Amino acid sequence: MPQLLVFAGSTRQQSLNRRLARAVADIARSAGAETTLLELSDFDIPLYNADLESQGTPADVVRLKEILQAHAGWIVCSPEYNGSYTALLKNTIDWASSPVAGHPVWSDGTLPFRGKVVGMLSASPGGLGGLRSQSHLAPLLLNLECWLAPQAFALGHAGSAFDEAGALVDAAHHGRVRNVVEQVLWASQRLGR
Repeated sequence: MPQLLVFAGSTRQQSLNRRLARAVADIARSAGAETTLLELSDFDIPLYNADLESQGTPADVVRLKEILQAHAGWIVCSPEYNGSYTALLKNTIDWASSPVAGHPVWSDGTLPFRGKVVGMLSASPGGLGGLRSQSHLAPLLLNLECWLAPQAFALGHAGSAFDEAGALVDAAHHGRVRNVVEQVLWASQRLGR
């Protein structure tokens, strides 16, 4: 079974997408996947700036690249801000895809992304569930040579979608998330990543 990485494009304590990411990790583990739940708040990554980068890539960026590279499949829970993905998620991707000049491994900027199978999820208090963030995130991931799982899921009215333990209340929502997880695991196994 390939390793699965799950993370949300938010660091807000009460983020619905962080709650969704935790539920996804539990669902993936119950499906037998070796799963890592990544918290972007655990990384000290500044706003991307080429002048700053020319002084040396931050150590946490290299650590992030290593984690991304080590996992064959990812589930990204993308919040929606102003109809798109968050600045945090874009900044994280910009740093992770930026080449490290002269580095024997990370001089190839797309290496942490190339061939990864990615499932997209989102959660929002609104009825669309953050669906527009996924429509903007998809071309960015494709540009970085990721494979996108055909199934995705946008969890609408997410403020009432979780129980006190953080599990999804609605069995249909649980099933939709599990379908995305299973598709990512299936594809990443077939691609041999």
